[in-house]
Amino acid sequence: MDIEKLLGELLSSDSLKGLSKASGASKKDVKKVVSEVLPSLLGGAKEQAEGSDTAEGFTQALSDHAKADTSDIKGFLKNVDLEDGAKIIGHLLGGNQESTTKAVSEKTGVSAKKTGNILSSIAPLLMSLLGQQTGSDNSGAGVGNLMGSLLGGVDLSSLLGGLLGKKPASSGNSSSSGKKKDSLGTMVGGLLKKLFNKK
Repeated sequence: MDIEKLLGELLSSDSLKGLSKASGASKKDVKKVVSEVLPSLLGGAKEQAEGSDTAEGFTQALSDHAKADTSDIKGFLKNVDLEDGAKIIGHLLGGNQESTTKAVSEKTGVSAKKTGNILSSIAPLLMSLLGQQTGSDNSGAGVGNLMGSLLGGVDLSSLLGGLLGKKPASSGNSSSSGKKKDSLGTMVGGLLKKLFNKK
């Protein structure tokens, strides 16, 4: 999986504009919320892919969402299903959904309602992009390897928060530090600096 491509699409200008319209929040607020919550969402996706009780259902969900056309992200988000997005968030964050939403809202100054709408808007896009990355190998093992290649060696709890000078609201999975973690963090940091410096 190409994490640079994934993050680039999630944080592109078209994506932020589309999320803004879908959620009713300003583009500035969308940036703040997404930067805080991405580590938790990716960590939740990794847990779903690797869990013995959740891997099969998560694999099927990725396969279903992969069928969506994301070539026009603004068009995709214009028709995004917020109810479906809320269900996805429920799976990815589990019992931490309410506390994560509240914490992100408090940290960013964005209302809890708009924060929830932003999460529900970005969730289907995230699932579609992840599903498309699996390609033809939509088996449980393939999805597990996919998430492992994306997140292996990455401290999700500090990746984006450290870049933006603030601590994320909810931690995702973390693993031992090493060269892979350092190099990946540097690469992602450089990408996000470019994206977040754009007006």
